[in-house]
Formats: sequence, structure tokens, C-alpha cells
Amino acid sequence: MRLLVIPALVGVLSLNFLMVNPDSKQAELIHHLQISAQEVEKIAELENERELERTKVLKIIERFNPEMPAGMKDAIFDEIYKMSQKYPNLNVELICATITHESGRKWDPKAVSKAGAMGLMQLMPYTGKGLAKYEDIEWTNAEEILFHPIYNIRMGCRYLSALIETYELEGGLAAYNGGEKIVEKWLANDKADGILWDETQNYIPFILKLYHEFRSYTL
Repeated sequence: MRLLVIPALVGVLSLNFLMVNPDSKQAELIHHLQISAQEVEKIAELENERELERTKVLKIIERFNPEMPAGMKDAIFDEIYKMSQKYPNLNVELICATITHESGRKWDPKAVSKAGAMGLMQLMPYTGKGLAKYEDIEWTNAEEILFHPIYNIRMGCRYLSALIETYELEGGLAAYNGGEKIVEKWLANDKADGILWDETQNYIPFILKLYHEFRSYTL
């Protein structure tokens, strides 16, 4: 794993500068060096965090689709990480849990459900066509766009984030699977049994179980 050591280097340089240039006239420059060191340290922390997330996502993909080309794995991680940064109510583990379950635990970019949902995050063509406009993706046909793993993740995360923002986590997951109308009825009745479809009722704990499993991954 690549770890950044720049902060320590900057700290040493600052200390050496203090020893060689003790004149108080240099205080402003020293202060600037100290601030720069803090900024570099923050960048290093973020980079190290990203590397840990990358290791986790690649481990998940390797578990469910070891045949996926390395370049595609890296591109998928980059997009998942971007989406986790773009949407505060999503994180890497939740996105990975959704993809894992939606793709039938195969992480196959060309997965298709019996209902016709397509790709890693299983978007219906009419849903994908609408989402593509918001992402400035030129819609050509369902196969070309929804089987494109980066487009699929980008659109799927936008959709999932919007649903979670509207209905909170469990409601958002239920809406992603079963649609908004039935979820609104479910929430209006305090999440009573017998309202959601059986598939949707089971969908929520399946996703959350994977989510907590991925959160506990040791690297």
C-alpha cells in the first residue's frame, strides 16, 4: 500500500529552517511553512483513506467476480469512490452492498433481471434514460449505456441517493427495489407488515447485511 511521507519531510525541513534562521523576522515564513505542512498532512490522510477504500473494493470485486479485468476493477473503484464523495448519504460499503445484491452477487456489468433491469445497479431502461439526461450521458440504446459499468454506477448512485434523501435509508432502499408509491404507503403506515412486496421486504435486510459485512472487512 502506498503511504505518503511528505508531512514528516515538511516537518523536518521546518525544524531545520528554525535552527538555521532563528531571527524573528522569519516568523511569517515559518508560519506559512507550518500551515503548508498541515495542508500536506491533510492531503496525505485523504490519499491514505482512498487507498484503504480501494483495497476494500477490489477485495469485494475479487470475491464475487475474480475474472473481471484489472483495468475495469480500477475504473469501477474510481467511480464508486467519486460517488461516495459526491453524495453524503452514500458510502463505499453501501454502494458495494447494493451492487452485490442487485447483480445477483456476480458483479457482472451485463447482468439482466427477469423484469428487464440491467447492469451492475440493475436500472430499468426507462429509468436509465431519464437519469442519463441529468448526467449529460447521450442515450443511444439501453445495452450500450446500462451495460457500461461507469455510467450504470453513476446513474444508479444518483437515483439511490435521491431516494434515501427523500425516504431515509430503509425507505430509500425499499423504493429502489419496489418503487416510490408503495414505499410512501408503507411509511405512512409506520412500516407495517404486508404492504411491501415480499421481494422488497426482504431486500432491505439483504442489503443491510452486506453493508455491515463490508464495513467489518479487515484489510
